[in-house]
Amino acid sequence: MNSDFAAIQTTPASSRETVLPCEHESAVKPISPTLACGDTLVADVAHTMAERLLHQGCEQYQLGQFEAALKLFQQAFLLYRDRQDDHGQGKALSSLGLTHYGMRDYARAIKYSKQSLDIAQKLQDHRSMVKTLGNLGNAYRHLKEQAKAIECQQQSLTIAQDIADRRGEMAALNNLGLAYKALGDHATAIVYEEQSLVIARELQDETIEEQILKNLGNACYALGDYTRAVDFYQQRLVLVREMSDRRTEGQILRSLGNAYYALGDYDRAIEYSKQWLSVSRETQDRRGEEQALGSVGVGYDALGNYARAIDYYEQRLAIARRMKDHRIAEQVLGSLRVAYYALGDYVKAAACTEQRQALLKTT
Repeated sequence: MNSDFAAIQTTPASSRETVLPCEHESAVKPISPTLACGDTLVADVAHTMAERLLHQGCEQYQLGQFEAALKLFQQAFLLYRDRQDDHGQGKALSSLGLTHYGMRDYARAIKYSKQSLDIAQKLQDHRSMVKTLGNLGNAYRHLKEQAKAIECQQQSLTIAQDIADRRGEMAALNNLGLAYKALGDHATAIVYEEQSLVIARELQDETIEEQILKNLGNACYALGDYTRAVDFYQQRLVLVREMSDRRTEGQILRSLGNAYYALGDYDRAIEYSKQWLSVSRETQDRRGEEQALGSVGVGYDALGNYARAIDYYEQRLAIARRMKDHRIAEQVLGSLRVAYYALGDYVKAAACTEQRQALLKTT
């Protein structure tokens, strides 16, 4: 398979949970005029131009310049079509489908992916079939057509297993997990995600492993199996810290705090929420800081340590006011009212009520 087509097989920013197969990228090779003449030279020039356009389109796609990528892929497709190059047309159509997917235009993503699939089936290009069926399934999932999504992913999985495409098999299993999760069948989702995790570790693909651990943790959390959720989140945290991805680390610390709170382990919930707060401040994530302050406050509230809870609520309120987020400010004032009332400070509790009512009148 041409590497320029493979270069676009990465996870779109709009759907980071989805795993798509990828291959190594190589440069487009220029033709040598000394090896061709006449019509052959013209054909080779057209082919090289199409490959170059496809390559440039992939570069624009990776930069998130989707409109520019679409134009380049469309030009490449026209050149391939003029040459009656089915393989090239399939690559261009698949790239058009993935770009529309990245733009969240799932209907067009399906349109182009179907055309690409028709060509792959005609050419018996099984690896392309694995990828394109996966892309189709993902698009159907976003359109909430889960039956079609599952059908496509099952076909992708079967073909991948038949041709021993382990990366394609890993992607199909993960995507099946996401489709079942969308149906609310978290138990089945976990079965597929765990199989995908085994392959990710076999391939030593830590980036994909981290994504799957996220999916597994979230699925277990949704099932109310908070102990297993913590286990998967902890494994994910180790990987992300090795990658020095501080923002993602903050997200995992948040998840761990929530899971421990659900388990009733308020001390650990506070511990991880404080770590999340530290990361949010380090990365200058104001929204994360505001939310982490709230989580720490809720943890102390649950322990009955209302004075500490008030300290964190007040810090959160100050940030909400600086951000002019009246909805959050109103919520925090409600929490402060309850905490002051629990301490017996009825004057401050009443003041919070007045401030809250004033906010509600302005929103």
